[in-house]
Amino acid sequence: MNVLIVGLGSIARKHIAALQTLKIGTKIYALRSGINSTVEIGVENIYDLDTVNVVFDFAIISNPTHLHYQFIKELAQKSIPLFIEKPAVHTLENANKLVELIAEKQLVSYVACNLRFHPCIKFLKEKMEDKPLRINELNIYCGSYLPDWRPGRDFRYIYSANAEMGGGVHLDLFHEIDYTTWLFGSPNKSKSVLRNNSSLDIDAVDYANYILQYDGFTASIILNYYRRNPKREIEVVFEDDTWTVDLIKNTLKNDANEYLFEASDFDVKHTYIFQLEYFINCLKTNQIPMNSFKDSLENLKLCLNNE
Repeated sequence: MNVLIVGLGSIARKHIAALQTLKIGTKIYALRSGINSTVEIGVENIYDLDTVNVVFDFAIISNPTHLHYQFIKELAQKSIPLFIEKPAVHTLENANKLVELIAEKQLVSYVACNLRFHPCIKFLKEKMEDKPLRINELNIYCGSYLPDWRPGRDFRYIYSANAEMGGGVHLDLFHEIDYTTWLFGSPNKSKSVLRNNSSLDIDAVDYANYILQYDGFTASIILNYYRRNPKREIEVVFEDDTWTVDLIKNTLKNDANEYLFEASDFDVKHTYIFQLEYFINCLKTNQIPMNSFKDSLENLKLCLNNE
């Protein structure tokens, strides 16, 4: 299996490690911008798609978000199935043209939101589907400290901190909107507050607050880049109990502080393995993956507050 990777940053290396862990005889190629680009172990550098005599089984697009559009377009025109790191694009401008192109080429596309493969979220989804419970309120919070994301680098110069590069906490932490709609469906209405007035002093959004209205309850999603002590939780307030999902500790507790679910040996890096295994299986069995490019645009509309 020949896999092309566009963009060789930290996320790409997680995908490479996942592919190597699967041990399915994958040959990995990285599209590089210059002949002096570094060489990654187990990865062959290429510099021009038009001069490479390789048939790619799929491509992983994991470069900075503002570059996704041009590479989705280029690879779709070459009829290469697409595994796109979230968010698929950073703006809705001309996004429908990509939807049309992907449909015209009858291409398989998947937007990689790896937290769908987190065992706590999978457990919660199974419980919601098995026995729908009366929800009164949903609170989701994800906060961490951007300067700690990439040790040794000045955070002000990474793409996350720069709006023109597709940065911003609302796009970086796109997972929270994605798994909310995956678990509970699309809201009837939504509104948001997006700001960048914190002490980080960056031009990208560093605080986002979404209010999603459902038939029987309201969901609040708060995201930020400036919390020193990381927190990533889902609180589901039922009529007679409250469940708290800790996505860092991999636990789900009730009001009585009892563990309803715990994945003590789980590491979030496993989600990268699970989702690539899922995607490759879809390719092999001719199944349509969940969360296609077109599907993910609906969540991007919520993310960008464009209903």
